[in-house]
Amino acid sequence: MKPSCSSHTDHGLTLPEILVVVSLIVLLAALLLPILASPRIKTSRIGCVNNLKEISLGYRIWEGDHQDHYPMAVSNTNGGAMEQASLGDVAAVFEVMSNELSTSKILVCPADTNHDPATNFSNGFSAKNISYFVDLDANEANPQMLLSGDDNFETNDIAVKSAILTIPGDYFIAWTAARHNHCGNVANTDGSVQELTTSALRKCVAFTTNRIAIP
Repeated sequence: MKPSCSSHTDHGLTLPEILVVVSLIVLLAALLLPILASPRIKTSRIGCVNNLKEISLGYRIWEGDHQDHYPMAVSNTNGGAMEQASLGDVAAVFEVMSNELSTSKILVCPADTNHDPATNFSNGFSAKNISYFVDLDANEANPQMLLSGDDNFETNDIAVKSAILTIPGDYFIAWTAARHNHCGNVANTDGSVQELTTSALRKCVAFTTNRIAIP
């Protein structure tokens, strides 16, 4: 018996067909990635806002027990952190408020990849466990002053590391692209929390001098 033969011929994709398929995959990826990333970005912003609301409440409870002064304006001997804060020690400010804060984990923004949440306020708690700045001059009498907020600032296009900034100053302050895409969340002394663009941030500090301690 003669073996049967098939008239079917197998063949692979031609080069033009492969290029078309690759182009379609790239196009779909470009369309879908922003859609997939958007919920994560929104979630991180909501988490950051919630953190700052809890932090703001902690400040208000603390100052209510200390003659309407925040820890930055109360000396060590009276239970505050004025001396350390004046040197830029942000960790000391949050440490004295540990009883008013639910957990040390709220001190790290969900979108921050440069700081790690601490498990508690001891055992090495430091600036590396904090995403948020502290306004050393915050005063409840001025309800629109900054109190705390995202610390991913840049001045003159250079990212700011641990430092004390006096704003408005001789430099151009802005948010970096990190965390919230050139925006940032801040808590004011009236207890409100808001997202600010760079231009809104500059307007916010235009008429009030703020010494900002960056962890």
